[in-house]
Amino acid sequence: MGMKVSPSIALVTSETRLKGLLAKWGTKGAAKFRLKSARVNYQNSAGAIALDAEADFDRYVEEDDRFQTAIGNVRRELEGLGYPVINVTKNYLPTYYFGMTEAVVVVGPDGLVANTAKYAGDLPIIGINPDPSNIDGVLLPFQIRDTRSIVRQTLSAIERGQAVSHKSITMAKATMVDGRTMLAFNDFFIGRQSHVSARYVLYADGKNESQSSSGILVATGAGSTGWLSSVYNMTRGIVGGAALGPSSVTMPWDTHELRWVVREPFLSRTSAVGLVTGTIGQGSPLRLESLMPEGGVVFSDGIEADYLEFNTGAIAEFGIAPNACRLVV
Repeated sequence: MGMKVSPSIALVTSETRLKGLLAKWGTKGAAKFRLKSARVNYQNSAGAIALDAEADFDRYVEEDDRFQTAIGNVRRELEGLGYPVINVTKNYLPTYYFGMTEAVVVVGPDGLVANTAKYAGDLPIIGINPDPSNIDGVLLPFQIRDTRSIVRQTLSAIERGQAVSHKSITMAKATMVDGRTMLAFNDFFIGRQSHVSARYVLYADGKNESQSSSGILVATGAGSTGWLSSVYNMTRGIVGGAALGPSSVTMPWDTHELRWVVREPFLSRTSAVGLVTGTIGQGSPLRLESLMPEGGVVFSDGIEADYLEFNTGAIAEFGIAPNACRLVV
């Protein structure tokens, strides 16, 4: 007989800036020395100013201390609930198996919730803000002191077969013709790994055209005030209009609609600019066919290292993901 595996709680965390320095340089002393050596004096109207590398390094240490204390406190709260607690760092999210997970607790910056949602399926995600004085917490509605109470309520609702109180957040899905897929919480980027122009055929609204551009963005409601809004603001600025306020670009997080926009489309004898922006609804996907011999990619939420190759012959379809993120509130 196989060993029975108990349902667990996944505790998702990310590395601090200090951990990144230590991974590169080995010790605090070496990291501090390298940081200090990299700084230079520069001249401005007030005279030479020495950038304080030691003060910066001390901030990294303090930040790490706060975060490690927060993680320890959250873990202690969770361990009193009777479920195994499995720590999952950000780097292991793409390969972690959530099949035996009852609930996902995310402790870190807001972006970590977005990263986690792509792999957690329809599991309830509970966002804990480890440092309210420095982290906005838009996707982290709970404090450390709330951990045991909100997780207990969530698990109790699951055990009784009741609905968990949550905010539904629509996600986007990319599907390649060879079966590969990827999800996006905020947005997809489709283009080249370098600054070379992306070339492709775009199919939308019953029309198609060959294009050359800096790539395409496909944004969800949650991502509509991010990268997408900056493209809109750049366009408005060029034509002399005012920057768009949040109300002009924001879509509800649970809207069953995505928006796409072509970045810097180039008009030439072989590339058109007739299709530059649009919406994606249920049953009306955006389709792209790559004309790039190499370097074509599709990645989501700014994570360039985790991408789908999108080279000549590849066709990708972008639509609304069947499962929405369930952010516990």
